Amino acid sequence: MAVPKKKLTKRRIGNRRSQRHGKLRIKQTASCSNCGVSVRPHTICANCGFYKGKKILAKLV
Repeated sequence: MAVPKKKLTKRRIGNRRSQRHGKLRIKQTASCSNCGVSVRPHTICANCGFYKGKKILAKLV
């Protein structure tokens, strides 16, 4: 069975963990069915206030 010869430092362990947990994820976007602006999926469009073809929010002036 494999056994480490030397103790790993906190720095080396932290560097390895940062590779896994520190990645930036690409944000998914979809286009609004009403106005065509790119929005996050499953959210109300900030431009027109529509969600799934229905008016949810009135536009604030």
